[in-house]
Amino acid sequence: MFGEADLTLDGFLGGRLRILQPRHGYRAATDPVLLAAAVPARTGQSVLELGCGVGVASFCLGARVPGLALSGVEVQADYADLARRNAVANGMAFSVFDADLAALPSELKQQRFDHVILNPPYLLPHDGTSADNGGREQALREATPLAVWLDVATSRLLPGGYLSLIQLSQRLADILAGLDRRMGSIEIKPLTSRIGRSSDRLILRARKGGRAALKLHAPLILHEGSAHRRDGDSYNAELQGILRQSAALRF
Repeated sequence: MFGEADLTLDGFLGGRLRILQPRHGYRAATDPVLLAAAVPARTGQSVLELGCGVGVASFCLGARVPGLALSGVEVQADYADLARRNAVANGMAFSVFDADLAALPSELKQQRFDHVILNPPYLLPHDGTSADNGGREQALREATPLAVWLDVATSRLLPGGYLSLIQLSQRLADILAGLDRRMGSIEIKPLTSRIGRSSDRLILRARKGGRAALKLHAPLILHEGSAHRRDGDSYNAELQGILRQSAALRF
């Protein structure tokens, strides 16, 4: 487990959430906040996060939509422990299962959810250089195939439930190949850093049993202007609302 000196206390949603994270391991940034903003959850519904880490996406969603039943699965026990601590510190009920998503405990296999959300590892096994930190490496590099993530997510959904994920745009073909006939009504929201640039990430939403045609939406542009010209984050007004005021991401 992490010692206190190994942790930082970081603010999310304009300081509304205070989250313990490892100083040198995998550290959540904007992606889980954007994922949470895209989930069409309503009060009283249930949500399962696969690979929840320290819980940032689930807590951001819970802050925006009160009264959700939140659960998470995390294979790294020290991160799962931080997720539980963060839940208590932020006054949220969050059931965390220490488990590999490919071998879920029987208790979880008996449950179905209105929403399953996931921010799976971006890197394939042989992409790039390995991270020095084991926790960061496990969070960023795919060990369990993306197709397994998608199958487990689909299996845990109630009929009519929504799967929401964030991934690299270059993995779109893998995502679509991994979504079987159980899922439909697919919507894709590209994420673009600035006007005139290609989209490096995307948010995808699909519905179990959905029959609507695939929709490719206009991209969400994260920063103002075509280039970075001043100090500061330069997020546009919509992004500031999502990252600091818990606004929903408009599909």
